Amino acid sequence: MALAGVRVIELAGLAPAPFCGMILADFGAKVIRVDRTKVAMAMDTQARGKRSVAINLKSPEGVAVLKRLCIQSDVVLEPFRKGVMEKLGLGPEELLKENPRLIYARLTGYGQSGAYAKAAGHDINYLAMSGLLSMLGRSHEKPYAPLNLLADFAGGGLTCALGVVLALLERTRSGIGQVVDTSMVEGAAYVGSFVWKSRSIGMWNNSRGENMLDSGAPFYDTYQTSDGKYMAVGAIETQFYNQLIHGLGLDAANLPPQMSFSDWPVVRQIFTKQFATKTQEEWGHVFDGKDACVTPVLSLDEVISHPHNQERASFHRDAQGEVTPSPAPVLSRTPADPCLAQDPLIGEHTRPVLEEFGFKLAEIDQLLSAGIIECNVAKARL
Repeated sequence: MALAGVRVIELAGLAPAPFCGMILADFGAKVIRVDRTKVAMAMDTQARGKRSVAINLKSPEGVAVLKRLCIQSDVVLEPFRKGVMEKLGLGPEELLKENPRLIYARLTGYGQSGAYAKAAGHDINYLAMSGLLSMLGRSHEKPYAPLNLLADFAGGGLTCALGVVLALLERTRSGIGQVVDTSMVEGAAYVGSFVWKSRSIGMWNNSRGENMLDSGAPFYDTYQTSDGKYMAVGAIETQFYNQLIHGLGLDAANLPPQMSFSDWPVVRQIFTKQFATKTQEEWGHVFDGKDACVTPVLSLDEVISHPHNQERASFHRDAQGEVTPSPAPVLSRTPADPCLAQDPLIGEHTRPVLEEFGFKLAEIDQLLSAGIIECNVAKARL
């Protein structure tokens, strides 16, 4: 796989950093998640392909163990607030001295500098600071955060993974590592670059929820079907819009011009009434094979059964039998391989990983008896 041979130490965290680690693992990196000891269960729901080592980082001996892992690895992925790793003596300045080739990836809400660098926050806060939240929501309604996807995962985990891969690529030329400072505020804003760059062409002149791509246009919206499901419509271009009108059984001569903004509420009412006359499956038969940009709104459980998704194996069932997206993008020569093994228990791989990193058996036993590390091999599932 593309990242085969790359060693990653991932400090256990929530959502964005585990997603970054999963991406790296999906494409072949050996990702070792460092968990705390005396923890009942892992909060990492994106742990496929990872191994777990449990270390007590409240002890100097535990910090020393982690340092040995870090200086023998290619990437360190840390999700803590600014200053936490420095207090442990494991900041990038210290580690890069001993391993100049190390990629030290730091994933935080506000970045490693600035007035908010040490401030707490969540996706909605980062999205608000990015400017994007002000653009999201229906007309005459308050701004609305779309799950926690834009800042945590697009601007956070995915952007951090890109930074890691860029740094690894640059290292092949320079032989030197570097720090990747990923701010979820900046990452989300960067993902939204199109919004800033398209203001000059008049795409966002109206209030929130009244523009073409933010639910203002009747030809870019969702509509309920007779069985309580929904269809998504994205018929922006004239040729697609004409196919939409034809599929709905309407006469274009009896409708206002497509781009007549003042008539959009009336057209939306017409579309709403028409879509309510058939089931989602029936509308699927109407629009499949037509370039009308009309598709069913599939649930998380339905996506795996759709013919297109089946043909591309876009989704699969994991070891727990749950539907999950397959890694993307698809590489022709070195594709990703989503691990179908169950997610690791905390400390499930402590002993074999430490052995790989040069720890002697007696040393591991001593660390174990002193409570510096935990091994849960006996609890490992078949």
